[in-house]
Amino acid sequence: MNIQTSAKYLAELGHPTRLEILCYLAQKSAKGIPVGELQHQLQIPASTLSHHINRLINVGLLEQKREGRVLLCSPKYDELVTLLDFLSQQWKIKS
Repeated sequence: MNIQTSAKYLAELGHPTRLEILCYLAQKSAKGIPVGELQHQLQIPASTLSHHINRLINVGLLEQKREGRVLLCSPKYDELVTLLDFLSQQWKIKS
């Protein structure tokens, strides 16, 4: 990971709604959560949720897959771990 990529990730995670979405997903299931459940649980209007999901997908922190009629969202755990590792190395934090 480099500074530019980590800055893009952190910029997107700096928005409270996007951070809330990613935290909710990370706590629930690696298989993915239906968009409808996200909307219901987080009380985010559909168009707003769609906007924030797309931002997270575009930067590479979230992915979506369709299972039948259901659209599932899941965090890209590898990218999140890579970001945390990069920050730890930059700040010389010992695990």
